[in-house]
Amino acid sequence: MTQESRETALVHGTVADGFEAVREEFAAFVTGERADYEGQLTAYVHGRRVVDLWAGPDAEAGGDALYGLFSSTKGAAHLVVALLVQDGVLELDRQVAVYWPEFAAEGKGAITLRDVLAHRAGLVGLDAGFTPEEMADDRRIAERLAGQRPFWRPGTAFGYHALVIGALTGEVVRRVTGRTLQEVYEERVRAPYGLDLFLGLPEELEPRFRTVLPMIPTAEQQAAMDASPTGPHTLAAIAFNEHVPDPGGLTDFPNSRAVRANGQSSAGGVGSARGLAGMYAAAIGPVDGRPALLKPDTIGEVGQIHSVGRDLVAGAHKAYGLGFQATAENWYPFLGAGSFGHSGAGGSQGFADARSGLAYAYTRRRMAFPGGAAPENVGLVRAVHRAAPTVRRGG
Repeated sequence: MTQESRETALVHGTVADGFEAVREEFAAFVTGERADYEGQLTAYVHGRRVVDLWAGPDAEAGGDALYGLFSSTKGAAHLVVALLVQDGVLELDRQVAVYWPEFAAEGKGAITLRDVLAHRAGLVGLDAGFTPEEMADDRRIAERLAGQRPFWRPGTAFGYHALVIGALTGEVVRRVTGRTLQEVYEERVRAPYGLDLFLGLPEELEPRFRTVLPMIPTAEQQAAMDASPTGPHTLAAIAFNEHVPDPGGLTDFPNSRAVRANGQSSAGGVGSARGLAGMYAAAIGPVDGRPALLKPDTIGEVGQIHSVGRDLVAGAHKAYGLGFQATAENWYPFLGAGSFGHSGAGGSQGFADARSGLAYAYTRRRMAFPGGAAPENVGLVRAVHRAAPTVRRGG
């Protein structure tokens, strides 16, 4: 079998005219991966789906397979918050305790919703940690965090609220609307657009879920991880709940049926690249005759950088908007200013670039090194971005 025929056999799906280089980039990557590689790539431009590709070792690894999205879930959760801010139901600069009085304990009374969304609240976890049952349930996370003292003076710095930010913002949503964040997402976003992106996977769809597979690092990658150990009481350990007696592994988080069923809104979402890209496409522009979910002013607000510099949890340079990561600043500087989205620990990536009309999503089954947006996204995003100008608005 020639290299070209092998690539054709491995990669399935379609691309629009002008996007052939995207398929070539994806095929070249897949060909160099392990035989069990499994992943999906989808992109929209001005509301039109222009890339719909997938690869995998068996028939179940199709375009409608569902994967654990880890923190890419945060994009769906905070699209809900953006909609409620846009509606005037929530106010970004109002103290969280106005909506949720118990939150004021331990000196947290001045923390605003904007502070929480920008990862400035200092409430990344619990001194005592969470049980696995608590970690799967936003309501229980929020209840316990209400009594926690912040790990830094709120507003003076920022750090990734990795596993809890959705519970914090979700409790505000529940207090104001009387409905969970997951219920609002289902009614206003997922169901109207028919998105395969779930905050709470119905049991009847379980056969479509593909269990997350662990990372298999190379010797060099393992050496890099061993050279950067995380102490048991560091901010990073607390933020990822690794300081408890039996923390389990991040790999298995979405493999828990309780996590998937509850739709834990920081990292428990389940979906496909089609669903993730479709959500971002709907956020910034019309899709299938439906108007954009967000108005231009709201898009500008959530995409505006609010926290940039050294992330106290990650220990590295990071940039955040409001509930979203600043995509251009963090990964792809060729994207438009104000691009917003979120990556996931398994390697997934989703974002919207309103200036070019581009919505992008990538999923994969096996955990990628080093965590967060998988390295292959750089070439894939660049290929999609280069082709995007061939699609005319309204065309």
